Amino acid sequence: MGDVFPTIKAAVVQAASILYDREKTLDKAVALIEEAAGQGAQLVAFSESFIPGYPYHLWLGAPVWYRDLFKEWFLNSVEIPSKTTDILCNVARTNNIDVVMGVSEREGNTCYNTLIFINRLGKLLGKHRKIMPTHAERAHWGLGNGSDIKTWDFDEYRLSGLLCWEHSMDLMRHAMIAQHPQIHVASWVGGGAMALWDDIFEMTSELCSRYHAHVGECFVLKADGTLDQAGYEKLCQTEYQKDKIKLGGGKSAIIAPGGKYLAEPLKDREGIIIADLDLNTIADWAHLHDAVGHYARPDLLSLLTNTGEYHVTRPMIERSNNYFSGVYSSNTNNLEKLTADIERLSTDFTNLQSTLQERLTVANQ
Repeated sequence: MGDVFPTIKAAVVQAASILYDREKTLDKAVALIEEAAGQGAQLVAFSESFIPGYPYHLWLGAPVWYRDLFKEWFLNSVEIPSKTTDILCNVARTNNIDVVMGVSEREGNTCYNTLIFINRLGKLLGKHRKIMPTHAERAHWGLGNGSDIKTWDFDEYRLSGLLCWEHSMDLMRHAMIAQHPQIHVASWVGGGAMALWDDIFEMTSELCSRYHAHVGECFVLKADGTLDQAGYEKLCQTEYQKDKIKLGGGKSAIIAPGGKYLAEPLKDREGIIIADLDLNTIADWAHLHDAVGHYARPDLLSLLTNTGEYHVTRPMIERSNNYFSGVYSSNTNNLEKLTADIERLSTDFTNLQSTLQERLTVANQ
């Protein structure tokens, strides 16, 4: 009979945040999770920085203009863990649904563009921080690190997630695909609300998401945000902003392995789209290519990844008394091995000296 994989009913939420109100947006998220679960969804995905809302203002003026908006957004960003994440975990457990949520995470005085992963048991599995904020975003978000390059094992499937223009970073995508996720969450801002580059953004997000489904041979939940009237009015404080942003944005969709739509794009409005993900259909592409398997040439082309966690401070480690060791005394195994190697080399050198001396003696006779 062979292996039989499950079919997962997945939902993508396209909704406007209540800018920049963490508690009200959290209440809205809870209601949307409950609504998705009520329609039978086992997994639900949200857009980039849904809580407390994407910082659209950073594209709409100079820092001196958006200073107050930044402060409001910063103070409403989400600490992990916190009461906010506890509530999300509780609603996931109560409704028996896996949740992937985009938040602006705050740690100390720095925020990060983050996805959090919660299983249906209400456990916070972990998070992914965007490794490189895009363009003006670097004024608001710090950098993720190597520990963010990972996938997550849920009860019935393996899932990955990337944020927005990370999907244009081919090496990042390849590092994720190499971990063989069956479902991928592509979490985007509602870039179509940006009046000056709405067409370019929508084209890019669609191409990147569908290409990821094709090369990664996985299902892609493309979760976009959108901007409502209240958000528009909050951002448009002068005529200058009114020329730069508009209502709507968002083109969420659910994409099958290979790149075809399972659920057609939902454009410029709020809603929930749902589709059944038959994980067995991934095998239909196995004979065609596997970019990280039989259709790869690691002997010619390979990717080096640093999956270590970045720390601002590190403790000073006392060096070994052995000046020649070149290693730290805390690493006993390496020190013992190096000491043994030095002793072996010393013996070899002594033997070589003896041999040379004997040959010189013979040559001089």
